[in-house]
Amino acid sequence: MPSIYRDPSQFESNAQKTARIIHSSGKSYEQLRKDCLSKGVLFEDTDFPANDASLFYSEKPKVPFVWKRPKEIVADPEFIVGGISRTDVCQGDLGDCWLLAAIASLTLNEKILHKVVPPDQTFGPGYAGIFHFQLWQHNEWLDVVIDDRLPTFRNRLVFVHSADLNEFWSALLEKAYAKLNGSYEALKGGSTLEAMEDFTGGVTETYESKSAPSNLFEILDKALKKGSMLGCSVEITSSAETEAKTPQGLVKGHAYSITGSDTVHFKGQKKNLVRIRNPWGQVEWNGAWSDNSSEWNTISAAERNRLCQKSLDDGEFWMAFEDFKRYFDKIEICNLTPDDLDEDTTHKWEVMVHEGSWIRGSTAGGCRNFLETFWTNPQIKLSLKEEDEGQKECTFIAALMQKNRRKLRKVGADLLTVGYAIYQCPGPQSSLQKDFFKFNGSKAKSKTYVNLREVSQRFKLPPGDYVIIPTTFEPHQEADFCLRIFSEKKANIKELDGEINVNLPDPPKPNPPQKETNEEKQFRSLFEQISGQDLEVTAEELQYVLNAVLQRTKNIKCKELSLLSCSHIISLMDTSGNGKLGSMSLRYFGTNLRTGLVPLSSMTQTIQAPCLHMNFVWL
Repeated sequence: MPSIYRDPSQFESNAQKTARIIHSSGKSYEQLRKDCLSKGVLFEDTDFPANDASLFYSEKPKVPFVWKRPKEIVADPEFIVGGISRTDVCQGDLGDCWLLAAIASLTLNEKILHKVVPPDQTFGPGYAGIFHFQLWQHNEWLDVVIDDRLPTFRNRLVFVHSADLNEFWSALLEKAYAKLNGSYEALKGGSTLEAMEDFTGGVTETYESKSAPSNLFEILDKALKKGSMLGCSVEITSSAETEAKTPQGLVKGHAYSITGSDTVHFKGQKKNLVRIRNPWGQVEWNGAWSDNSSEWNTISAAERNRLCQKSLDDGEFWMAFEDFKRYFDKIEICNLTPDDLDEDTTHKWEVMVHEGSWIRGSTAGGCRNFLETFWTNPQIKLSLKEEDEGQKECTFIAALMQKNRRKLRKVGADLLTVGYAIYQCPGPQSSLQKDFFKFNGSKAKSKTYVNLREVSQRFKLPPGDYVIIPTTFEPHQEADFCLRIFSEKKANIKELDGEINVNLPDPPKPNPPQKETNEEKQFRSLFEQISGQDLEVTAEELQYVLNAVLQRTKNIKCKELSLLSCSHIISLMDTSGNGKLGSMSLRYFGTNLRTGLVPLSSMTQTIQAPCLHMNFVWL
């Protein structure tokens, strides 16, 4: 099996320079590793401990799992054995084949692979029981540090493992991804494209070949020139057809890579060809333009050399584009950002990102069916200035992603049904009001509202100013989102937003411990019970604490906070950057929450606090 693993000194990963440290200690992987070496101990990750909570949140293990380090499983563990290849990724007892398919595809792209899996890690000299991986989440790269304790049963890995029993990079990568999403159970069920985005930071597209646009070959050709990662597959009608071989030499239910496209002169006409690779390294297409087909004898030797056509059983083959559409059912494209492309890539996407939130009572207006509130959704102005080369329109991809929904599954935060609409901007006004939508239809929109993590689609519109309105289908549903625009030419986006100014007086500082009121003592006791040894709370723990306090507080008519609200409170007050809130910050916020504004004797004042994403009625 050919390997693409090479000496790590040949690579310099941008992610390693820019990935954000997220370990609760605030220390980098290298600092943590050196600390362990100096103390002569093996790293134990308190952020993702070796216990049942890191495995499942809705069930108990059916068998007694034992967490073991690789050196306790085999005598001679290695991070990578003989290079990284698809055979290093074997599924275990977890329904995350979508993730494994993405990992297998990752092995085909050398540069991205070494960004995600830093290869200079070892069980040899310098080993301290600590490893790290670079993963993309919601418009930033994160450095995910883990220890190497893995769940086993009868001394075998329970989840992902390699065909070589002493190779552990794939099992450790799965653990890092589980940590990022809160638990192993959170990885059950998903889309390969979701994981592909988390490995690349790219934007994905899916096409069904039978209903693809007429310019599909042009789309594939441009994507390849932009360095995008492309895949295709033959669908199955039942599980019995999985990996069944067709008479044409194709494998059903199997992921292929698209590695090239070209046009040749054949019998006086231009013939579009695509090059496909079977990651098995064997089993190839046997129809027209296959390795030994007669079509190659009708074109010049120069064209054969240009296309690097060779009769080798290496899993790679050419086929006519019309045959490609006939026999392959699905095409998936992961469009990469300029940072992940080689310097000599001639065509690169222009990338713009907007991050926002749907807030109940403020910006969660629902879809166009709910005209009374639709206009309150976030409005993002998109300015298309430059036409595509030789065209009168501007090509762009709009991708709307829900943030953190997989991680929040354990508290019941399922994926929302989302989509977007695009309107022609009528003028320079700050935002579009309700009356505009009564009389104006959209110029473009997502195909459908769907409960996927991301909804993406390619559009062509004339140059001009447009307004993109991302929404949930139902109003009053809260979530954070990320809207990304990949455009052929330079474009601009900015949020259209009315100013909201709320003048709140500075709250009094919390009382010192010796002067705490009974209410403050109860608050501190509850905090200490929930926070544990680190004396910090996560968003889920904060939700429990604050809702308990609100139940006992008389002067606030708000008895329950959502998990999203608590996440934003932490974002507002987290000074350490570890996504948690310490006791002093929480006491300060609790005092603010409890005291609010000066009580008014004769009226009720409603204050909307957008920075906290919640509404309070202060008496």
